[in-house]
Amino acid sequence: MTALGQNLKINGERLWDSLMEMAEIGPGVAGGNNRQTLTDEDAEGRALFQKWCEDAGCTMGLDQMGNMFARREGTDPDALPVYVGSHLDTQPTGGKYDGVLGVLGGLEILRSLNDMGIKTRHPIVVTNFTNEEGTRYAPAMLSSGVFAGIHTQDWAYDREDAEGKKFGDELNRIGWRGEEEVGARKMHAFFELHIEQGPILEAEEKDIGVVTHGQGLSWTQVTITGKDAHTGSTPMPMRRNAGLAMARVLEAVDEIAWSHAPHAVGAAGHIDVYPNSRNVIPGQVVFTVDFRSPDLDVITDMENRLRVEGDKIAEAMGVEIAYEKVGGFDPVTFDEGCVTAVRSAADRLGYSHIDIISGAGHDACWINRVAPTAMVMCPCVDGLSHNEAEEISPEWAAAGTNVLFHAVVETAEIVE
Repeated sequence: MTALGQNLKINGERLWDSLMEMAEIGPGVAGGNNRQTLTDEDAEGRALFQKWCEDAGCTMGLDQMGNMFARREGTDPDALPVYVGSHLDTQPTGGKYDGVLGVLGGLEILRSLNDMGIKTRHPIVVTNFTNEEGTRYAPAMLSSGVFAGIHTQDWAYDREDAEGKKFGDELNRIGWRGEEEVGARKMHAFFELHIEQGPILEAEEKDIGVVTHGQGLSWTQVTITGKDAHTGSTPMPMRRNAGLAMARVLEAVDEIAWSHAPHAVGAAGHIDVYPNSRNVIPGQVVFTVDFRSPDLDVITDMENRLRVEGDKIAEAMGVEIAYEKVGGFDPVTFDEGCVTAVRSAADRLGYSHIDIISGAGHDACWINRVAPTAMVMCPCVDGLSHNEAEEISPEWAAAGTNVLFHAVVETAEIVE
């Protein structure tokens, strides 16, 4: 295997121009993007990506989940391809870089190889996975999950959005359902570049995050039932305040997560309060506790302690409490060889870097189950993501893509 010289880098200006041109499709109301999966805007973004790939001499594959595969041939027809990519869909109030950098960074690798006249033994395939965000159609990473055998295709097709429109129907409507069997492709390796979506790299003043693990996730929906009553006329000793009980449970959630510092986290992001009236004591609350850790034993401990502490609080306050596990996945350990390729690339290029654990789910987390996988991360301003104010610099984008370039092309093996 021949290593790339440190002077071989992608065209950062061209990459940035591509990011800005893609951002014109599905613009948000505050400077970001609203290019939700299987919308007309998604279809338009896909068409632009396909045009760019074909202009770069690639052939485009499309499977039955709408996953796109742009292939640059290698010199060995029997060699398995090296895959690289992410997603083009966004949150309703999303940024211009979440996912998109990973797809267009992959495209820039192919363009740069063409510019330099470099051939690789393994083909290189740039992938756009459908519905990574999971906003319009839950769960997140839906199509990479079908690819990896986590979900069945029929189940995915039956997912409905808020208007009752089914995933399968909308995929057909926008014209991006292929005929290729999902998951039939075999991969030599998979690499994904992504913005960090957190504050660590910027705070540590590091150029690159070498992602060694992905946090596991546990979602437990908690329902506390008390008694709704008038806030003014109900004596304090006679209240069965579900809202107060929730507050105490959430305090316990915070304490549980802190007990496993620094890598464990916990909070409730989704909360419904009933009847949600200014002068009525809440009679019922429904909220989802989100625990994450790279250690499965830690996740199990946090889940168990949530139930123990919740039961104690409910008994003391005279309310009822119920738990339902509504989602989750086990922690991910990325492939040692692929991680080493990323770390070596950062070293060779002279970029500062640290090992990092991904706090969010990514397509790479599912693909890791079927192929050797690793991730590269670049900083984002204030760690802000899933927000139209999401921002990175052209220099950060280029650095992340340069590391991706070296790791992918080394793995694909340069042909002299």
